[in-house]
Amino acid sequence: MTERRRFVRILYQAPATLRQGQIQLTTCIQDLSLHGLLLWAIDAPSLDPSQPLDVEFTLPDSEITLNMTAMLVRTNERILHLKISHIDIESIAHLKRIVELNLGDSELLSRDIEHLIDIEDDATSS
Repeated sequence: MTERRRFVRILYQAPATLRQGQIQLTTCIQDLSLHGLLLWAIDAPSLDPSQPLDVEFTLPDSEITLNMTAMLVRTNERILHLKISHIDIESIAHLKRIVELNLGDSELLSRDIEHLIDIEDDATSS
């Protein structure tokens, strides 16, 4: 099977809150990248895949909260695959640092950032 993933995912476990309209779910991040998240929902989710989700999580032992908007790519029971569609500059800086600290390879991180820029360039030129 061909690997389609362009971003390196790192194992990262932290509680996260997921919101879509009036729905709020308590979840746990299983892994993440600069482009997406894999979450495990505590309660069975009933989410609309055509609507954006607000994701929020706080870094352990700090008051730093990351906020982002994501789209549901697919679900498998209580496992949620999300693609980040918008993230503020402060949150992406913290997310980059999380990936950097866990990756230990600056070349892979640079490649991921280049892929992220390419995706944004493609989206704005369409």
